[in-house]
Amino acid sequence: MRDIPTTRTTKYFKRTLLVSAILSAINLGAVSAQEVNQAVEDDDKDVERIMVTASKRLKGLQESPVAITVVSGLAVDQAKVLDMNDLQTLVPTLRVTPLQRSINTNFAIRGFGNGTNNTGIEPSVGIFIDGVYRSRAAAQIGDLPRLQQIEVLSGPQSTLFGKNASAGVINVRTMEPAHSLEGSIEFGAGNFNQKLVKGYITNGVTEELAFSLSGGFNKRDGYTDSVVGLNKINNRDRWNIRGQALYEPTTDVTLRVIADYSEIDEACCTAADVINGPTTAAVRALGGVVLEDNDPFSYQSSLNIDPDNTVQDGGVSVQLDIDFDGFSFTSISALRSNDSDFLNDVDYTSLDILREGGHTKIDTLTQEFRLTSTGKQTLEWMIGAYIFQEEVITGDTLYYGDDIRSFFDALMTAGGADGLLAGVEQVYGLEQGAFFSNESFVNSEFTQDNDAYSLFANFDYHITEDFTAIFGVSYTKDEKTITAEQINKDVLSGLDIDTELTAFGVPLSLIPTLAPAIPILNSIQLLPPMPSLPNDVEQSKSEDSKTTWSMRLAYEVNDNFNVFAAAATGFKASSWNLGRNSNPFIADQAAMESAGVALANQTYGGRFASPEEAKVYELGVKARFKKGAFNVTLFDQTIEGFQSSIFIGTGYVLANAGKQSTQGLEFDSVYNPTENWSFTLAGTFLDPVYDSFVGATGLDGPVDLSGEKPAGIHERSITAGITYSYELENGAYGYVRTDYIYESEVYLAENVPESLTREVGTLNATAGLNFDNGLNVQLWVRNLNNDEYLHSAFPPPIQAGSYNAYPSQPRMYGASISYEF
Repeated sequence: MRDIPTTRTTKYFKRTLLVSAILSAINLGAVSAQEVNQAVEDDDKDVERIMVTASKRLKGLQESPVAITVVSGLAVDQAKVLDMNDLQTLVPTLRVTPLQRSINTNFAIRGFGNGTNNTGIEPSVGIFIDGVYRSRAAAQIGDLPRLQQIEVLSGPQSTLFGKNASAGVINVRTMEPAHSLEGSIEFGAGNFNQKLVKGYITNGVTEELAFSLSGGFNKRDGYTDSVVGLNKINNRDRWNIRGQALYEPTTDVTLRVIADYSEIDEACCTAADVINGPTTAAVRALGGVVLEDNDPFSYQSSLNIDPDNTVQDGGVSVQLDIDFDGFSFTSISALRSNDSDFLNDVDYTSLDILREGGHTKIDTLTQEFRLTSTGKQTLEWMIGAYIFQEEVITGDTLYYGDDIRSFFDALMTAGGADGLLAGVEQVYGLEQGAFFSNESFVNSEFTQDNDAYSLFANFDYHITEDFTAIFGVSYTKDEKTITAEQINKDVLSGLDIDTELTAFGVPLSLIPTLAPAIPILNSIQLLPPMPSLPNDVEQSKSEDSKTTWSMRLAYEVNDNFNVFAAAATGFKASSWNLGRNSNPFIADQAAMESAGVALANQTYGGRFASPEEAKVYELGVKARFKKGAFNVTLFDQTIEGFQSSIFIGTGYVLANAGKQSTQGLEFDSVYNPTENWSFTLAGTFLDPVYDSFVGATGLDGPVDLSGEKPAGIHERSITAGITYSYELENGAYGYVRTDYIYESEVYLAENVPESLTREVGTLNATAGLNFDNGLNVQLWVRNLNNDEYLHSAFPPPIQAGSYNAYPSQPRMYGASISYEF
């Protein structure tokens, strides 16, 4: 729970936010107009009451028997939260990890979460913006002006939020258009030549129709310097536009239409050298540059090309709400499209060894219907249906560069196998240089058609005025159909060396002097060919269904003290590996060889990960006092078949962990000792473990991680904030705010050395002054203490023993001036 301090001025804004929340909730179909007066009357008792729609009904935060953290739009503005990456500084249970490209960000709640550069691996944390599910994480919220609030729901939320909410939900809500003329324009500047402009305008066209239009752009130079004379990377270059229309022909009918479009064109992301392995000598022997591994925060790059990431994202949603006598009807329809392209140097040296380019197009249609009881009743109910259709076209190409053959020849020489590649080429009668030719490439193309629907119902039974039992149930069915094709021009990887390579008709494995060459050649077969889908043996379609439920008991001890107990289940359907490491299951080997489907040098692994199923038990207390509030939840959460995705350099290995569990505690609090001061403190304490995970991808291959702690999950996360608000004699008011986030040390990934760890201790600060004439000024600093930590780490391709990592960004600071009317 986050809120603004209670000065005389901010009390007015709190009440305004409450009324705005109610009005917006009407347009979300979460509350009927008949309930507005009661909510406002109830609020007279406590103007600090926060309203949420976690149950798709408008309820006070303290009365909602859900573990939820709320960040108000004002808090987002004051803390200068520009995108989802910044949001975790206010929500300790949320962790956001940026990955290789601008569009890819991994969200985790209570340590549970997945989603990677592999498009097929869907997230376990569902993101909803104005009631519309975003199937792939959009890594910014800067395109949402007039943000009302963000609700972060911990634990499985599949009953009401459907697919891919097995770990939690991020529910973003914006303000609807107003019938009076309002507007704002903001200009900002910061270090690294940052330029930020955004604005909005809203007004009524008629008494029934209102509109709003907003937009902005955010540009900044990169903060990572190229040591080979190329452009800086880790820049910002994105813009957005958003329009809304609100039509209310009667007091019982509301129609809200939202259209948005945004573009990103950035050079992302910095991958620092953190461990230089034995292949470094070969790169340097060829005149290449490999950065020293003793300072990953020097923000330098030795890439031989400028990385390029472009994203075009847009969509339209239409929400219809109709109030009837005793119930309301809600329909939310949405069409969204996301197109992205990228080109990266993936050997991370100045040599031209490997480049990767790719594309993804995702078209999504969603439809939700809800019938919800209105007014105070002993039994409140909600029934609904949700439809999801998505088409994914994605592919990537790994290009072999001009220096790749020289690199492997240098490795062979260093390993005592000088001339081995040329000798094998001669044995096969191939042209010299056929292996690792700069004309070689591996192109992998995939499509995925996803059709899903869910039926859900939720019932609130008020046993007494103070004691409520809430039961929810949902049935979800999910079907995915996959196609896969690959053009593999890597000649060496297409050879079955163990059986095909001979000398005078005798297999090398039987010739003692030549047998040692086999493991050397096996080790440099980068990408054995991938069979196409569909084929005569493998399945290319998954069909999953599951009934999930939730049971909550809520008891209001008094107006300021509530307790609850909850149990809930969650479900996430199968995820397919839509990447070049998508290979048949070992169980299909015999059938594939018998049917002639297996290719030369066929490797086996897995095409998909089966569904994951979550369950949580919670006990919570929510208390509010005259000068503050305190919420705490104890939980025991497990996920059976957690979909683990590990990057191994040339692609992703996708597998199901047998069982992963976490027991813990999360709390949040606010204390306002005076009208000027506000203190917030929140934390999450976890005890995560793999109860069973046989065959996990470890540092040196498959390992048994059963009983071990998962990598990348902090056992302790704490956020703290201090805000001082004041008023001037001329009527202006201002604030000074600091926010601190601490995350305990944890090692980064199961397949990297345990010496690579992350520990976070970041301090942010802002100060603002708002004048009566609508003029506002703000100063801000993110990472004031220049905290340095690694987001994640991975082994780069064809460089055994080396590791790269994504470093945190350096100190950022700036100022903005805005005018509101």
